Amino acid sequence: MNDIRMPLSDKSIAQLPTPKDGWYLARDTELKGFFVVVGKRKRTFTVQGDLRQGGKRASSIRVSIGDTRELTTRAARAIAKEYLAQISRGQHPKTAKQDGDTNFGLVGNEAKTDVSTVTLRQAWQRYREAHLIRKGRSEKTISGYRDHVERLFVEWLDTSLGELAMDPARVAKKHDEITKENGPYIANGCMRTLRAIYNHARKTNRLLPRDNPADAVDWNEEKRRDTGMGANDLTEWFRELAALENPVRREFHLLTLLCGSRTTALQQVKPSHVDFRRRTLHIEKPKGGRKRAFDIPLSREMILCLIRAIRFGRQMYPLQSRKWIFPGDSESGHLAETKEDRDTLSKWGNDLRQTFRTIATAAGVSEFDAKLLMNHSIPGVNAGYVTRHKLLEDHLRSQQQAISTAVFSAIGKTLTKDAALRDWLGRGASRCVTGGLQMKPGDLGEDQDKIRHAA
Repeated sequence: MNDIRMPLSDKSIAQLPTPKDGWYLARDTELKGFFVVVGKRKRTFTVQGDLRQGGKRASSIRVSIGDTRELTTRAARAIAKEYLAQISRGQHPKTAKQDGDTNFGLVGNEAKTDVSTVTLRQAWQRYREAHLIRKGRSEKTISGYRDHVERLFVEWLDTSLGELAMDPARVAKKHDEITKENGPYIANGCMRTLRAIYNHARKTNRLLPRDNPADAVDWNEEKRRDTGMGANDLTEWFRELAALENPVRREFHLLTLLCGSRTTALQQVKPSHVDFRRRTLHIEKPKGGRKRAFDIPLSREMILCLIRAIRFGRQMYPLQSRKWIFPGDSESGHLAETKEDRDTLSKWGNDLRQTFRTIATAAGVSEFDAKLLMNHSIPGVNAGYVTRHKLLEDHLRSQQQAISTAVFSAIGKTLTKDAALRDWLGRGASRCVTGGLQMKPGDLGEDQDKIRHAA
């Protein structure tokens, strides 16, 4: 058969006719010098280029890349570009590889590293130190990446990134295995981690194939979890919450509902973060790191919640409560695990964030204001002209109060009829809390009169 020209792809290669005898070439129309040798038994990705010495053509060479059954066309094309670049510099790709002359993104007389020696372990360490830690990512975020790499990819830690890139089917198979064993969301998450580490490594290692091995994955469908509560669900949830034995945990879940913040951020709230004069709670390390730090305006109900948490914390954890508003027995000294048995408390964590957003809509709070209260990024150019702290003192606080009022209005008369709720949240209980909070000079940066005034 005569040679043909066509845009090479996995589909077009599979449809190429098999010659009755001999072989023919299917040349790529996108990359000159890249083609497939089509034989009776197999089809091989190949490149052809002119070796030059002293600026003159010395010889024309062909170099095989790999079997089409083992490589995707995208991966083969990426390798072909690297091979053609080496040929244009007067280097034979196979000889350069055997001699270890594979520049790994460094120039001049700097050290060179063979692609095959850069392992997932090394790339992960570099990504963690140079990207995650340096950019102030939270410990929870880093531990999530670490779990993916050091648990789910443990057998790949000493495998080179180049080897994974050359065998994308292996990565796709791993994704399928994790999906069956750990679930679709975790499978997608760990592949996103692999993709990020590979892309980061390639910034300084330009001879890694351009095609990311995670691109071979058939991603699992992900749906946003819809587990928030409406106003009619709150009464039963408050009854469940009032029955919790640990009052510090009880106040933690209530504050999560009232402010819609992420639990990891609230766990690390300190007494110094509360400003009762301004009626704000400073979130020092939200998702996105310190650069995303912000102040939450406090409604009256949120202030009482914080005061109760401080009071109960001092009674139960005298030492830890000096540093944390929500103290606990963990190594860090603050609440570290906020999950509850669903039979005991049906909604917690992200369920309460969704509830906050749902109640905010019912209370007439705009989507824009709700996003500001939850510290979500605001899309669009105009959002860059909004000065958040200028809205904080009056407008956002009134919106926050509207949400808290809607939450407690949903309980209705149950607040006075149910004994457990009355003892916890009733009027007399509030006076008891503010009056029983014994403070020393300098505590929280405010005196007790200011706390009572704020409440």
